[in-house]
Amino acid sequence: MLVLLPPSEGKANAGEGAPLELRSLSLPGLTPAREAVLGELVELCAADEEKAREVLGLSEGLRGEVTKNAGLRTAGARPAGEIYTGVLYDALGLATLDATARQRAADSLLVFSGLWGAVRVTDRIPSYRCSMGVKLPGLGALAGHWRTPMAEVLPAAAGDGLVLDLRSSAYAAAWKPKGEVAGRTATVRVLHAPTRKVVSHFNKATKGRMVRSLMTAGAAPQDPAELVEVLRELGYEVEAEAPGKAGKPWSLDVLVEEIH
Repeated sequence: MLVLLPPSEGKANAGEGAPLELRSLSLPGLTPAREAVLGELVELCAADEEKAREVLGLSEGLRGEVTKNAGLRTAGARPAGEIYTGVLYDALGLATLDATARQRAADSLLVFSGLWGAVRVTDRIPSYRCSMGVKLPGLGALAGHWRTPMAEVLPAAAGDGLVLDLRSSAYAAAWKPKGEVAGRTATVRVLHAPTRKVVSHFNKATKGRMVRSLMTAGAAPQDPAELVEVLRELGYEVEAEAPGKAGKPWSLDVLVEEIH
């Protein structure tokens, strides 16, 4: 099972320590594309703070993020699972999983990123600020920049099992499973059951808890139909819609009564 996650906008401070080793990251086929984004981002942030703030969509209060980006090549790095914070990652609670569940997470979780493309939670990265919606002056829209290298690398990473897609739309734009891979992909929405509306906070929290449940239970569904059964056994209320034709993903709605 491969689980596709969005990153968090908020990130923990990486602190001191060994800096990023770009070629040590998982999915080495993405290295040239990573180097291109990293190079332009560092150069932009080091050369023109005001332009960098505009490009990155940062408020005056986040001016320090520009300085952080300018020093990415020498900044300390930590596992991505420790860098990403926020509602989904708090609910997932990687640090509190037992050793077996943490290993499952290391093997299964893939976090998408405007800067790195996609990383495993064990990949060591510095804290940074660069969303998938950014348009760099030289490279253009990052979702478009990542589309070709992702299409070359991700099908192999997906293997022959289930792909559970929990990404937001901005990150989903960087890679859309196609063909046979799409047929074993499940996209998930979390809806407030009484209103059938998506609410951001509990959408993220429920996705985090759901991934934690799967890792803790040691569940290994092979396809979307099996995933539906597993989630129901774990206590989730799930409505599923199989695709109308081959080569399309399944759509799953997880219904939540309370917003928490």
